[in-house]
Amino acid sequence: MNKFLFIPLLMMSLTAMAQNVMTPELLWKLGRVTPLGISKDGKNVVYKVTTPSVQENKSDTKFFTLPVNGGNPTEVKDTAALLKDKNRSPDGKYIVYNEEVKMENVHGKDFYPELVKSDVQIYDGLNYRHWDAWNEGKYNHVFYKENKEGAMGIDILKGENFDSPQKPFGGDEDYIWSPDSKSILYVSKKKAGTDYALSTNTNIYEYNLKTGKTSNRTEENLGYDTAPQFSPTGNLTWLQMKRDGYEADKNDLIVSFKGMKMNLTANWDGTVDSFIWSSDGKKIFFVAPVDGTKQLFEVNFPGLTNPEASGAITVRQVTNGEFDVNDLVGFSGDNIIVTRTDMNHAAELFSYNLKKKTWKQLSNVNTTIYNSLALSKTERRYVTTTDGKKMLVWVVLPPNFDASKKYPTLLYCQGGPQSPLTQFYSFRWNLQLMAANGYIVVAPNRRGMQGHGVEWNEQISKDWGGQVIDDYLSAIDAVAKEKYVDATRLGCVGASYGGYSVFYLAGMHNNRFKTFIAHDGVFNTQSMFGTTEEVFFSNWDFGGAYWEKDNAVAQKTYTTFNPMTLVEKWNKPILIIQGGKDFRVPIGQGQEAFQAAQLRGIKSRFLYFPEENHWVLKPQNAQVWQGEFFKWLKETL
Repeated sequence: MNKFLFIPLLMMSLTAMAQNVMTPELLWKLGRVTPLGISKDGKNVVYKVTTPSVQENKSDTKFFTLPVNGGNPTEVKDTAALLKDKNRSPDGKYIVYNEEVKMENVHGKDFYPELVKSDVQIYDGLNYRHWDAWNEGKYNHVFYKENKEGAMGIDILKGENFDSPQKPFGGDEDYIWSPDSKSILYVSKKKAGTDYALSTNTNIYEYNLKTGKTSNRTEENLGYDTAPQFSPTGNLTWLQMKRDGYEADKNDLIVSFKGMKMNLTANWDGTVDSFIWSSDGKKIFFVAPVDGTKQLFEVNFPGLTNPEASGAITVRQVTNGEFDVNDLVGFSGDNIIVTRTDMNHAAELFSYNLKKKTWKQLSNVNTTIYNSLALSKTERRYVTTTDGKKMLVWVVLPPNFDASKKYPTLLYCQGGPQSPLTQFYSFRWNLQLMAANGYIVVAPNRRGMQGHGVEWNEQISKDWGGQVIDDYLSAIDAVAKEKYVDATRLGCVGASYGGYSVFYLAGMHNNRFKTFIAHDGVFNTQSMFGTTEEVFFSNWDFGGAYWEKDNAVAQKTYTTFNPMTLVEKWNKPILIIQGGKDFRVPIGQGQEAFQAAQLRGIKSRFLYFPEENHWVLKPQNAQVWQGEFFKWLKETL
């Protein structure tokens, strides 16, 4: 080849590569980074990368180490020798672990041994199913044993039909050793059956190895007590929500010090996600949502110098930027190792220098792929709501955006209902992917979003169809005025509470929207109350039960704020997606909505995933989900 032709051809090739955009197939080829910790010698970050295989319908996981100051990754086969084992007692004598234990008879053959082919299940209380699994009478229990081969395990919850770790998502973070190796602390909600389904009252219990007795360290608190850790100076620390039944309450940092329980974040208007102590025990660093992002914060611990000086407690935001700080991995000198995401990038490992206030990207699992793509642009916009408040709205523009063109636009309705809409990166509700398919995405931080103060977050409870719906409409109406928005081609999409929002807006949007997509959404608040497994959630957010006729707040939820009552006003196409193993928003919600749409003659489609829960986790199912999502938009928008 003529060398003078080669350079322009190469430049054309690189330009073409940069004009590629994200696709569903490419999204599910990205490696998913999960940090495991900093090596015992302090020199490396240890992490795993999980890569889905659509063809094999499963994922492959590999383990790596990476120098804490940056460098090339090294693949390793075994990480056990590299990391400190949190489950080994500090004195090295014991190992703590968990196993599932059969505690209750549930199956027909448990009661009638001769009827071995029966498949009946018998329950005397609620909590008969949770998230995506039926209760088969088995409970997670914490065990410990001597750290030697052949040692027998001792069940520290023997005879108790309670879980630790907590189901469905708890792991070994739910139990820890005391610094003196004399006791094990663990998280458990010691309630069973219907009482379990009505409460969020987990506590932190301490089991004494010598006496075999258990004490409740957080008995006075009625809400969640979770995430126990000991400070470097031996102070028990945990996260606490105060109110029983309120799973989205303000999450505070509590430290037990000299008989006192000090709430370090009581006077701070936010909620804590996760935390880590500084190595000197003088500060706690934590992650919290703020103004549409998740950032690193710090709070000083005055107990070491003056335990009575509550006024000396100061919360300070450490980082700032258009990204989310997520996992807190550990410290290396002046640096804290974390993971970071934004709407254009999946999680990677980063180092932040606390003195210089500078960032350094450590891992580059997906960097080559992203460098070959034209990425979307995310803009902040602040919209005035109908009650005169300032609301953040993320506007995600398509790659290679041209303001002289008009684009179809999607209103994205976040689930939760109380969850932050930040610089997250989802492998299903991926706003970059939506934008890459030629859609502008409007994502409002409506009422019920953490990161805008406790009051803003709480305003959605018992008001699902109220101000929050006005917030959605304020957002889409403001952005739809832009010349580059095709106001005749607006869509509305969302899952969970976002799916509720879609169903509700479909009946009162006054022809704003041309099409709707609802995934695992609440369609009928009355039947939702009657079938969901965590009854405490509906009790709190709905205001009570549907049979409480004298309860005006609850009755408004089951009438005015019930999407099923607005079906007669549905007039646009709707795609309804439902997981068969979703026990949080059970299958009847999607079935009722689809049946209503079909019987009313509304163009509609029912996308049913028999083996998926509230999420879509299997690679091939995820590809179908994306295929149907964008096919529906192409057909109807």
